[in-house]
Amino acid sequence: MSFICRFAPSPTGPLHIGGVRTALFNWLLAKKNKGKFYLRIEDTDKERSKEEFKKQIIDSLGWIGIKHDDKEFIQSENIKKHKQIVDELLKQGFAYKCYCSEEEIKKQKEKCKKQGIPYVYNRKWREPKDLEVPKDVKPVIRFKSKISGETKIKDLVQGEVNISNSIIEDFVILRQDGSPTYQLCAVVDDNEMKITHVIRGDDHKINTFKQKQIYEAMKWKIPEFAHIPLIHSEKGSKLSKRDMASTIGDYIKKGILADALRNYLLRLGWAHKDKEIFTLEESINLFDLNGVGKSPSKLDLSRILSLNEHYIKHIDEKQLFGLLKDFAQNFRDRISPSKEKAVLQSINFLKNKAKTLDDIYCNSEYIIKDNIDIVAEDKKLLDAAAKKIISEFLEKFKKIDVPNKEKLEEIINNLIKKHNTNFKGVGQPLRIALVGSRFGPGIYNIILSLTKDEVIKRISKIN
Repeated sequence: MSFICRFAPSPTGPLHIGGVRTALFNWLLAKKNKGKFYLRIEDTDKERSKEEFKKQIIDSLGWIGIKHDDKEFIQSENIKKHKQIVDELLKQGFAYKCYCSEEEIKKQKEKCKKQGIPYVYNRKWREPKDLEVPKDVKPVIRFKSKISGETKIKDLVQGEVNISNSIIEDFVILRQDGSPTYQLCAVVDDNEMKITHVIRGDDHKINTFKQKQIYEAMKWKIPEFAHIPLIHSEKGSKLSKRDMASTIGDYIKKGILADALRNYLLRLGWAHKDKEIFTLEESINLFDLNGVGKSPSKLDLSRILSLNEHYIKHIDEKQLFGLLKDFAQNFRDRISPSKEKAVLQSINFLKNKAKTLDDIYCNSEYIIKDNIDIVAEDKKLLDAAAKKIISEFLEKFKKIDVPNKEKLEEIINNLIKKHNTNFKGVGQPLRIALVGSRFGPGIYNIILSLTKDEVIKRISKIN
């Protein structure tokens, strides 16, 4: 069987992290089965749809490694076909014109609210025998939903799900302004694109029951459906765009690697035995819908950071430096060409214990920036005793032709003995003088990552 999957976001805001996971599951299923993965931009909401969001969606998916086949499908370009199907449904008696005013609908909703029951349109215009069509009123077109019985769906994640047809209202498929609605457009487009599997969040479950009836009315082949549980925030509530870590851009700004985030999203609600780390090839080969759980997944930023630390530790260092350069250019100060070699040569220790690219950048700032500022709290630690140690270190350091770890160890060990202190007693003042903080990489790494002249210049400023 040929697998054709799709991801169909609306360009009304930045791509949500839940959407990225939905796209990932669709893409993996298509790739595993040598099928096709299409991107459909559902831009029929003209007021809220923006080109910038469409670009952000495509860029975000590309960043995490999800490449769609062929050119993206733009829903609004298929509006002629959508309207043809509305006409066909009217002609065959599966849809009807509804002349209810907004005021009437509002009263129906208020009545249901008072009775404590869900609102279902009262089907007033379904069989309008004695009703007079009002003048100068444009109708909406409603689909004639089944009134009795049940509709069943064999969900590839949730199992068999059924619903009473009585709770599915006669939903609108064409608005007063002549624009088709999501329920109609999605079905028409999926049929046109020959989609075989519709994988989406389980908040779409009610839509699936509505859309199945359109498929049946048009005698079209019904795709397989899979509804994956939603992602919840760390507090356990439904993740929304208001959360600080809800869009893919939030993670890029933090300095999360694409491979790490993709691995995390793969494991968020899906499992393969007790395996945690997956290469891209393993992700494609091992993914299946049987491994998707039925319960909502909770976003865990600490787990994302832990995974990111793993990837930072194991990635090729030249590749890591390239990612750091891009990150710095986009979100920090650009790394000048004159400093690139020093940062690259030092990346092995600069990445130590770093959980994000931002952590590596912070560790690298003393190399990247020509002038360092000592934070006020650490400046207090440079008392007379500390300054004497710094002065004596500088005197010995100047006499070294080519600094190396052995020569530095000899100087520092002698200072420890002379001043009856410990390694911290010597290393801390030197670190503050060289990087502006008592925190940072090891003192030997710091000194050897800078030129001899730069070390002398920075230490000489302490008086």
